[in-house]
Amino acid sequence: MSTGLAVTLIIVGVIVGLVGGFFIARQYMMKYLKDNPPVNEDMLRMMMTQMGRKPSEKQVRQVMSQMNKASDKPEKKKK
Repeated sequence: MSTGLAVTLIIVGVIVGLVGGFFIARQYMMKYLKDNPPVNEDMLRMMMTQMGRKPSEKQVRQVMSQMNKASDKPEKKKK
């Protein structure tokens, strides 16, 4: 086996590993964030209570829907 072929196979292996690792990590993070959202209704109630507000159910649902809309909407790049 020649040295050039061995080097080529190593480089190809590293590239395939990086691309595969990227997509596996991306899928894992998407699944993790779907299963464990960063903020849920209980956390929101606790935060509002700590800020000195007594949140109603309507307020909690309204803030959650605003947060979901903001996270679903793709971010626009600033010029």
